[in-house]
Amino acid sequence: MSTALLRFVRLSPTKARLVAREIQGMNAEVALASLEFTPNKAAKLIAKVLASAVANGNYEASNVAVASCRIDTGPVLRRFTPRARGRATPIRKPTSHIFVEVAEMTDKKPKNSSRRGKKVAQSEDK
Repeated sequence: MSTALLRFVRLSPTKARLVAREIQGMNAEVALASLEFTPNKAAKLIAKVLASAVANGNYEASNVAVASCRIDTGPVLRRFTPRARGRATPIRKPTSHIFVEVAEMTDKKPKNSSRRGKKVAQSEDK
């Protein structure tokens, strides 16, 4: 199991979590391919961190699965913009910390696929 962490990225954590949930439990090779074609700033950054996690463990991307992909909130940069009558309105520029953990697959299947198979088997028995 190996990890990679990217801190203080100028990226909204709520937007990044949408992408992170998509790749959780996937094969790393498939996850990198899907992130490559996702038109998001978060997808590019998560793909880089995922590739780094695979390289940190000296693994091949086809032999590992994404054990966890976590997006934590970082500090918020507070800026102000001028408004009418001498007032100012705050602008929040959020930052994120991206944490990716990969683990070797035991039976060449992603971690979550075994649960899907059980649900299908139960529905066929009925």
